[in-house]
Amino acid sequence: MTISSLIDTPSELTDSTSSKSAIVLMTRVRLARNLAGFSFPGWAKAAQREEILGICRAAVTATPQLKRCFNVTIGELTELEKQILVERHLISRELSGAKAGAAVVISKDQAFSVMMNEEDHLRIQVLRAGFQLKKAWNAIDDFDSAIEGSLDFAFSPTLGYLTACPTNLGTGMRASAMMHLPALMISNQMEKVVRAVNQLGMVVRGLFGEGSDASGSIFQISNQTTLGESEDEIIKRLSSVLQSIVEHEMNARAKLLEADAGKLLDKVGRAYGILQNSHLLSSNEAMNLLSLIRLGIDLGVFPDGNRSVIDRLFIEAQPGHLQHARKGQFEPSQRDVLRAERLRSEFANFARPDFNLTPNGKN
Repeated sequence: MTISSLIDTPSELTDSTSSKSAIVLMTRVRLARNLAGFSFPGWAKAAQREEILGICRAAVTATPQLKRCFNVTIGELTELEKQILVERHLISRELSGAKAGAAVVISKDQAFSVMMNEEDHLRIQVLRAGFQLKKAWNAIDDFDSAIEGSLDFAFSPTLGYLTACPTNLGTGMRASAMMHLPALMISNQMEKVVRAVNQLGMVVRGLFGEGSDASGSIFQISNQTTLGESEDEIIKRLSSVLQSIVEHEMNARAKLLEADAGKLLDKVGRAYGILQNSHLLSSNEAMNLLSLIRLGIDLGVFPDGNRSVIDRLFIEAQPGHLQHARKGQFEPSQRDVLRAERLRSEFANFARPDFNLTPNGKN
């Protein structure tokens, strides 16, 4: 399976219209696992990394979920292909720069991704569209149990699963949600939300994780504690926090409409006009404009069916995907032209905005 065929295969995260979530774009559960008796990847010699990779790869590809998969070492990928996988959240930026002995196995539907010899021997993740934390956890728990039958994981009765970074000790689990929070950004409430979330033992990051910006008003919220709680407790606590953030975002939208609906709708209308007519668009500007269109969909300015189009464009407007579609390498200024051209094409036939809203934001 090539990266082109992987991208062209329908995926829940890019092609599904089943998710009706206005706030939560995607949920992810990730497990960190290491083999007993082997050095962590950062300390392992090249020969041992290759040995670890062979053991892990054999176990992973024997599972039903990954028998038909995209299976490749990082060294086989071009820089552009690695960038595409990062943009789809299928590999981390750390794995994209990994040395020899690193690989990734991705299921055909892109729901499962297993990184090998990143920070840990195995980084297993399950992705689901919308707010589906419990389903994601059940899927990864079944997968973890299946490979644990053939792999001896490093485990301590007192500390739980042993990991390269002490912050992952215990369950080795990071559960997260990708949330679209434009009203909290517009009303300057995100800093307050971030502080409150941190106090609850959660962490807030940008679109591509640690150190990245919240482009398009998209944030990742995940658990920070992995030791001292069971996986079910972490999922339950995170779900509660996420639901609270959803309520804060919905309240912020209602207050913006109540205070000055015209100003908010003007932002949406201007975004629509720019996307239809611009000649240059940077990644960040495109994401912010698409964010306003998605907010417009949630408010009833555009039909609900267009939400999946915007979620797809969030990915396709990224630099790697743009260049892959045009089969070439382009400078940032050239990409800005291509991005604007791509979005003009999409919005040429996009539904026109309907600003006849009720006070609740729906027609």
